[in-house]
Amino acid sequence: MNIDKIKSYNCPVEAAMDVVGGKYKAQIVYELIGATRRYNEIAKALPQATPRMLSKQLKELEEDGVINRVLYPVVPPKTEYSLTELGETLVPIVEALCKWGEHYFDLAGLPVPF
Repeated sequence: MNIDKIKSYNCPVEAAMDVVGGKYKAQIVYELIGATRRYNEIAKALPQATPRMLSKQLKELEEDGVINRVLYPVVPPKTEYSLTELGETLVPIVEALCKWGEHYFDLAGLPVPF
């Protein structure tokens, strides 16, 4: 966690949005709820994310202390991601976003994609 970065925020909402407001960050957190996932599992769950963008979002979440990254020294390399204690505090927020999204689809008369 970068204290200087945190000090630069003008309000708590700005800080929260910086941590989870990236293009795929909330979805990554959602995929890690209650599970440890390998990079390829996350990539399959987010097919619209380019490898470069997914790697960038994972790195930022790790830098912000939201996810753990464990690299195993095997060939080919094995990397696993999981939520940190701080990341776990985002679970109710991400679940609420999911519920709101389901309501949004319902109002539009569309099936919820899963």
